[in-house]
Amino acid sequence: MQETKPDCFYQRNPKGIMSSAVPRSGFVVFCVILVLTLALYPVLKTLAVQIHSAITGNFVAGYHSVLLVNCPTEQTAKDIGRSIMEKRLAACVNIFPRTTTMYYWKGDIRDATEILLLVRTRTSLVHRLVAYIKAVHPYDIPEIISFPIDDGSQHYLKWMDDAVTDI
Repeated sequence: MQETKPDCFYQRNPKGIMSSAVPRSGFVVFCVILVLTLALYPVLKTLAVQIHSAITGNFVAGYHSVLLVNCPTEQTAKDIGRSIMEKRLAACVNIFPRTTTMYYWKGDIRDATEILLLVRTRTSLVHRLVAYIKAVHPYDIPEIISFPIDDGSQHYLKWMDDAVTDI
C-alpha cells in the first residue's frame, strides 16, 4: 500500500520554491555586503591609504589638501583660523595680511582689501571644514577653494597626519 502525503504540504512548498531558497539567500547576502561596502567606503579608503603609506613609506597624492579662504579683516581671519585649529580641523593656518581683491558683485566690479587664510588639512576633512567656515564667516558667499596636494615633503605630510584628527 502506498503512503499518501498530504496535498497541503506540497501546495505550500512546491519543489521549485525550495530549490531556489539557497540562491535567493546568497543574493541577499551579496546585496548586504555590497551596501555595507558602499556605506563604509570612506573609512575603507582611509584605512587603505594608511596601510599603503605604512608599508611602502610613500605619500599618496590627494590625501592632503590646501584651502584658500579670504576674510574681510585680520581679526576675522585670526578668529576663524584659531577656531579651525582648536577643532583640530587643520594642521596649520597661515594668515597673509592685506591682499587687494577685485571681484564682480551684483553686476559691478568691486575693489576690496582682504586677508587670506592658507589652511592645510586632510582631504577627508575638507567638506566638514567648508561647512564650518561657511557657518562662522561674515560673508554671504565666502571664498573657500580647495586644492589637493599632489606631492611634498614626506616628513611634513607625516606631521600633518599627526596634527589633524580624522574623526
